[in-house]
This record gives sequence, structure tokens and C-alpha cells, in this order.
Amino acid sequence: MTAIVEIDGQTGRLLLSGQFDFSAHRDFRQACDEILASAAVREVLVDFQQVDYLDSSALGMLLLLKEKAAAAGKALALVNCRDTVRQVLEIACFGKIFTIR
Repeated sequence: MTAIVEIDGQTGRLLLSGQFDFSAHRDFRQACDEILASAAVREVLVDFQQVDYLDSSALGMLLLLKEKAAAAGKALALVNCRDTVRQVLEIACFGKIFTIR
């Protein structure tokens, strides 16, 4: 998986691609730290447009990101979820925890 950070004004976008699993832990954490460190960013969007798979460790990483974003006073949303990703998020009841667009 690759994680690319794009910051546009008050919005930070974390573009993920490939399989989002434990092997992505280091890259995901570094990208999250970068986007959360930006004082200008008020909303963080995690973009799943190019993610074709995620596992339970990815769900854990998303929960940690949510905690860190809340502690930093930033809103968080999961966007552009493909059907396979959306199904995993629904099974995990992430719709009750995250804003999914």
C-alpha cells in the first residue's frame, strides 16, 4: 500500500492505494503524523478510491487515526469507498463511528 498526503487549504487528503493491511502500518502512520501535524488542516479525508482490500489491522489503524484526529481537534471522514471496502466497514459497524461519504 502507498499513502500520499495532499493538503489543500483546511482539508488534508490521505490517498491510499493497494491492499490496506498490517504491512502498511509504518507508511500509514507516517502519513497520518504528517497530515495531523499541519496546523492549517481542519478536516482529514481518508480516500479509499484505489484500495481494493482492507483487513482487521487496517480497521485498528483507522480507529487510532480517529483518536489522534479528535485529540488534534480535526474532523475525519472516510471517502470514495469501493464496494469491497464499504462492505468491510459496514460489517464492522464503522458507519456508527466514522463519517463515510
